[in-house]
Amino acid sequence: MRLFVLGSAAGGGSPQWNCLCDVCRLHWAGDERVLTRSQSSIAASADGKSWLLLNASPDLRQQIIASPLLSPIANADDDARRATPIAAVLVTNGDVDHIAGLLTLREKQRFPLYGTAGVLGMIADSPVFQVLDPAFVDKRAVTVGETFEPVPGLSVEIFSVPGKVPLFMEKGEVDVGEESEMTVGVRLSAHGRTAYYIPGCAHLPEPLKARIRGADALLFDGTLFTDDEMRRAGVGEKTGRRMGHMPITGEGGSLDAFDGLDIARRAYIHINNTNPILIEGSDERRIVEAAGWTVTHDGMEIAL
Repeated sequence: MRLFVLGSAAGGGSPQWNCLCDVCRLHWAGDERVLTRSQSSIAASADGKSWLLLNASPDLRQQIIASPLLSPIANADDDARRATPIAAVLVTNGDVDHIAGLLTLREKQRFPLYGTAGVLGMIADSPVFQVLDPAFVDKRAVTVGETFEPVPGLSVEIFSVPGKVPLFMEKGEVDVGEESEMTVGVRLSAHGRTAYYIPGCAHLPEPLKARIRGADALLFDGTLFTDDEMRRAGVGEKTGRRMGHMPITGEGGSLDAFDGLDIARRAYIHINNTNPILIEGSDERRIVEAAGWTVTHDGMEIAL
């Protein structure tokens, strides 16, 4: 099984276009310790030929151009003028940074679009997504706990994780941390190996710990290093938990939450531009690496 990181940053990417937080300021100054990162998405394959796209970020076009493994290639089953190794797409929630890239996939290429009924219904209700021609894009609702095979040899199961509705759907008091079909994690299995992709998670309940125990790889929500990071950076008032993301450090942080779960490879993805782990050699980067975590970057591949 191959996992390829198309985008490793949270919404807005890193640097964000209008941001002068400490991390972005280093990037604008040309500091080579801070890489450019596009918005969170990965691709997965069991055979290296047919790829499942997990989330479609607003940066998808550039991500595809930067990834030769996704370059258009003709085969016997496709029109030579419209053919790509991207054989299916799965969205884990309805956040803009995970669905906006679907608009890039409107160019008359056949593929199934998987998601929960709630997320696909939200997409269907938006007039702008009507550009996805139903004659080419087959929306397939999957239920929590259902196992399916979107590309040859790759077994996929989705499961609810604590989260919230997308920002543009928030009204009144927001239920943050609820487990519903609006935010899911993904289990990927092939050739006797298992990996989990969870780019958004508000906290880590015991049943989720039990599910992930013993995995060969985990790509997990690394949005913020500390819960109040955006406030201290002067770029926002919301905490990480209010946004539906558990922080890396602090009480209930993810850095320690997975200890003892016997996960072979642990990596942070969906990393906010304010997060100091984006700075190579920073104290924060050394802390997560010393704890056995990897900080993902665009173009990173994990082979299992």
